[in-house]
Amino acid sequence: MRKNKKTHFMTAILIILFVGLFLTLIGRFLYIQVTGEVNGVSLNDWAKEKRSANYTLDANRGSIFDRNGVTLAYDQQTYRLYAIIDDSFTLDSEDPNHVEDIEKTAKLLAPILDVEESYIEERLQTGKEEEKVQVEFGTAGKELTPKIKEDIEALNLPGIHFYSESMRHYPNGKFASHILGFARQQEDDDEVTGVIGIEKQLDDILRGKDGFISYQRDYFDNKLLDPDEIIKQPKHGNNAYLTIDQKIQVLLEDVMSEVEDEYTPESMNAMVMNAKTGEIIAMSNRPSFDPNKPKNVDNWYNDLISTPIEPGSTMKIFTWAAAIDAGVYDGDEAFKSGKYQINPSVESVRDHNNGEGWGKISFDEGFARSSNVAAAKLVWDKLGPEKFHDYLTAFHFDEKTNIDLPDEVAGKILYNWPSEKITTAFGQGSTLTPIQQMKAATAIANEGEMLEPFIIKKTTDVETDEIIEEKSRTVVDQPISKDTAKKMLNLLGDVVDSDDGTGSPYKLDSYSVGGKTGTSQIPNPDGGYLRGKENHIFSFLGMAPQDDPQLIMYVSVTKPSLEAEEAGSDPVSFIFKNVMENSLNYLNIDPDKDEDDPIEMIEIPSFENKDPKSIEEKLTSKGLEVTVVGSGDNVVQANVEPGKEVVPYQRVILLTDEPEMPDIEGWSLREVYQLADLLNLNVETIGDGYVVSQNIKEGTSIKENDYLGVELESPIDDSQEKE
Repeated sequence: MRKNKKTHFMTAILIILFVGLFLTLIGRFLYIQVTGEVNGVSLNDWAKEKRSANYTLDANRGSIFDRNGVTLAYDQQTYRLYAIIDDSFTLDSEDPNHVEDIEKTAKLLAPILDVEESYIEERLQTGKEEEKVQVEFGTAGKELTPKIKEDIEALNLPGIHFYSESMRHYPNGKFASHILGFARQQEDDDEVTGVIGIEKQLDDILRGKDGFISYQRDYFDNKLLDPDEIIKQPKHGNNAYLTIDQKIQVLLEDVMSEVEDEYTPESMNAMVMNAKTGEIIAMSNRPSFDPNKPKNVDNWYNDLISTPIEPGSTMKIFTWAAAIDAGVYDGDEAFKSGKYQINPSVESVRDHNNGEGWGKISFDEGFARSSNVAAAKLVWDKLGPEKFHDYLTAFHFDEKTNIDLPDEVAGKILYNWPSEKITTAFGQGSTLTPIQQMKAATAIANEGEMLEPFIIKKTTDVETDEIIEEKSRTVVDQPISKDTAKKMLNLLGDVVDSDDGTGSPYKLDSYSVGGKTGTSQIPNPDGGYLRGKENHIFSFLGMAPQDDPQLIMYVSVTKPSLEAEEAGSDPVSFIFKNVMENSLNYLNIDPDKDEDDPIEMIEIPSFENKDPKSIEEKLTSKGLEVTVVGSGDNVVQANVEPGKEVVPYQRVILLTDEPEMPDIEGWSLREVYQLADLLNLNVETIGDGYVVSQNIKEGTSIKENDYLGVELESPIDDSQEKE
């Protein structure tokens, strides 16, 4: 009986437990059925999410153009390769939508992706073993061009598909890299963001806003008959136009590359400014980098605006301007050159010829000879240090120029001790950036009015092309009078033209030049300054034509490798003369100089509908290098307009009515762009120097918007280059 009671009791307990569990489950099911939720998650929403396909519609980043509309940066359409390996992804029994034959797929893909067959086989096989639906192919399968995509699609390989992606592209490689900067996708964000340069400065303008598309799908990712589709179109970024001129920029880059090859300097900087507006027409730094591959960059900063240096004797431009404007200057007054000491406690000032000087000379001659003693006397004996400081601030040497580029740094006026006040007069101690000097120089070129430099011409709406913001000439101050500016132009001209001037290497053939040389000492980390002929920053700040400057140019070369007979001015003057003369000519500035022994210019004849062979023979006989593009019977266009005069040995490109690709091996970057302009080609360059390979073979028929890829290399043997 006791056992039966115990059995009945346990049975009752189990029945109660089972009934309780049953009621709990029934209650839970009823709750889910009524509310449609599990643990706070809506089953309807969960199911909708699982059967919904959501894709981002990428917004294109705005393009960057030069002043004439030449594209400098844009979003390029690229593709990412992926392979479906899940056997269940089959449209029907005869049309599989997955990779069937791994070995065949690897064999056909490998040569196009430039990888080993084993690399592709391993990816596909591992994915199958891990029961993945699809696999990708790493960096080898990313950033594929439309041409590669077409080549792969032509193979008709089952299961091989592509994602469409936008990639920021800079078609000119190292061209203007410190101006443009670059944009890239951040590690913690899907957005592409400007890192340096214009890409950073105008990030809010250039950046677009992504859209999206969503729809209901089945297991195989096919859209349902009633897909409940939602589409939000992306808002593409707006565009920017810069003040730089692509042709002058290419010329500057080309010439600087030549100097880099021959003199291997530690660094170089150069820029060209429109003297009348403050627009930057060209700007370049070395070392440079390719914004398409911004890795292992030696220098992120644009030294022309971000690296203050002791300016050296280019500072004397503003010392003399201050003395003239203050009414304390007599150019004919004589002084004793060589050495000058204001008191026994301050180190004496020495002229650059080891303190020997040139005896008694006038202050005008002292400027032409770049006398440190003359500069010191003007500040200490004529102007007075405090008045000179007033002019330093009037030229805005104590502040940024507000150029529309990021990361500008202002120099620093060291003016605490008598020695610092003296050395500032001839460009030591105090520091300036090159852009600060260029801004101050606009006062001399514009009758005393000082202009704000700028590099962004305008921004426009990507859809309507309406102008969002446009910049123009801005006068920020008038540190000197019109009369002072005129006198300074004459003094700057004497530096270049007079027998005593230090600027004679900077004479141009067709234009008068006014300018000032600079030789800056480089601080030694252990104290003092570096010694030796090459351990300087050699610079020149010049403007032309002298009487009415249209362009201002600054060039500096740091620590070039010089032969015994070479001077620091050699690499600097090579850059200045080539870029300034050709830029003035290109901008149709009338020459103002008659040479006693001028270079015989060659006039380009009319060529319309004329036989290319006869035109080629005529020009070749006059000393020009002629390239005929195509096998047509008539010349339809050339890189030089009829009636224009050119110098001997210049390349003339004659385009016929049946264009074919010429052999461009040995061409300069400038000549490549001239060819591309004639043919309306999309150009991409790799490297610097001269062309060593081209993707379009010689003799191939070409049409507008064809892609031309060229690789350039610097001359291997410097002695061969000199020859």
